[in-house]
Amino acid sequence: MSLQVFESIVLSYPAPAPDQSRDFMLAKLHYHADAWDVAEDLRAGVRSLVVVDTRSAEAYAAGHVPGAISFPHRKMDASSTAQLDRSKTYVCYCDGIGCNGSTKGAYKLAAQGFSVKELLGGLDFWKRDGHPVATGAQPGSMDPAAINCEC
Repeated sequence: MSLQVFESIVLSYPAPAPDQSRDFMLAKLHYHADAWDVAEDLRAGVRSLVVVDTRSAEAYAAGHVPGAISFPHRKMDASSTAQLDRSKTYVCYCDGIGCNGSTKGAYKLAAQGFSVKELLGGLDFWKRDGHPVATGAQPGSMDPAAINCEC
C-alpha cells in the first residue's frame, strides 16, 4: 500500500524570506488604516488626520464615519482640493471592498500632493466593527465612550 502525498496549494508559491515579508507588511501599513485605529484617533481628537468619505453627498448623508468630511472622488481636482491643509494625512473610505471610490479618492489626492491612506473595508468594515455612524450633511463627531473594542 502506497502513501499518497498531497502538495500544498498554499505553498505552491513559497512564502518570501522573513525580511521580505517584514518589508512588505510595513509597506502595507503605510498605505492602509483599519477601522479600529481610525476610531481610536477620532476618539482621541487627533488633528493630524482628516477622514474623507469619497462617496456621493447623498450616500454620506445616509450614514458616514463620525467626523468624516464629504468629498466625493468625482469632484476632486486641483481647484477643489486647493483649500485642503497639506500638513494633514487624508484617510479615504467608500462603501467597502466592492467599491473603489476610496482608491480613486486617495489616488486623486496623492496626485495633488497630499498624504493619504485608505480605510480597509470602508464603511462596511467600520459598521461590522460596531463603530457608530453619523447621519445628515454635517460631519458629527466621535463619542469617546462609543469605542469598546480591544483589538
